[in-house]
Amino acid sequence: METHLILMGLLSICSLSFCQECSREFLENVDFPGTDITSVYSPDVEHCQLLCTQHPSCLFFTFVRADWTVDNRHFYCYLKSTPSGKPKVQNPLQGVTSGYSLKPCNPDPSSCLSQVYQNVDFFGADYRALFTSDHEECQRVCTQDPQCQFFTFVNDIFTSENIRYKCHLKYSWSVPRTPIVERKDGVVSGFSHKIQLTPFFKPGMQTFMTKVVEIRKKNVLQVVVHAFLLYYLCFVQHVRTSFFQTLTSQETTWRRCPLPLLNTVRPCALLIHAVPTSPTTGSVDWLKLAHEGVDFRGSDIRFELMDDPDTCQTTCTVNSNCQFYTYVNETFFDSDYRRRCYLKRVITMPAPPKVTKLNNVVSGFSLRDCN
Repeated sequence: METHLILMGLLSICSLSFCQECSREFLENVDFPGTDITSVYSPDVEHCQLLCTQHPSCLFFTFVRADWTVDNRHFYCYLKSTPSGKPKVQNPLQGVTSGYSLKPCNPDPSSCLSQVYQNVDFFGADYRALFTSDHEECQRVCTQDPQCQFFTFVNDIFTSENIRYKCHLKYSWSVPRTPIVERKDGVVSGFSHKIQLTPFFKPGMQTFMTKVVEIRKKNVLQVVVHAFLLYYLCFVQHVRTSFFQTLTSQETTWRRCPLPLLNTVRPCALLIHAVPTSPTTGSVDWLKLAHEGVDFRGSDIRFELMDDPDTCQTTCTVNSNCQFYTYVNETFFDSDYRRRCYLKRVITMPAPPKVTKLNNVVSGFSLRDCN
């Protein structure tokens, strides 16, 4: 069995990268035009490459550097893919750098991001601000704060005197968020058992319910997969719990996690029944649950034919690229999809929502992953 799982893992790496060769080389002033999947902000080409590596279908990319002069699209990271796994065209272009996903090299490379960026602002995602003596101290504070993923420090010659020496701590999601959760008969979904989560729960926080709640609104069914996942996303990963709204009915009190935080399907509201218990140090029992009749739609890496959902879950766990899965069983209405095991992942590394030029500031990332 152990040999079988190792072989499955090797096959997974091959298929995920279309059996590409490992290529760490950057092609400076070379553009891979077209075939975009999406674009995201990134402070440098190394970070852009890691984002491409974590994206389920990205195979190569083009990064727009700070010295780009055609327009104001600085720090754009264009994630790309083709059926062949190779760019269709390569053109010379000043101000951009292109490269390839590291999936063939290392399925889950280290996300140690030690570089700091002068005159670069990681705009948005602030949750806390304080004053520090320099950007090194700001980075130390960010590293010591379990919620902080990246920061921007305002130095001593910034135009506005009242915010000089200000250290802005910022966050992004580090837990895999299923993009769309739907009720669907004949499928089973779950998570890899090897997902790494930040074990942080504020003192006095209370865990919430153990049952799944289904809400129907405008003929759309949204399933809250499991309370621990929702709890982790809303209470742990998003530190500003004041965003919660309390809804009172005759029978009970409900708490609603706002839709933008969970990236869920509108117009459904996610409601969880508040059942206070004792404070917790952070349970991850939800990782081991298989959810019958629930589809984690989207973010597919690929699919394989398998005999049962347990094998699908095991395959996801041993594959370092896979974070969650959906298995289509023999009772599914469309026989063409039966026995398919869909392996899935999303980007979880720190990623600023926007990166811009700004004089006299310094930005960077937490160093927790550099130990």
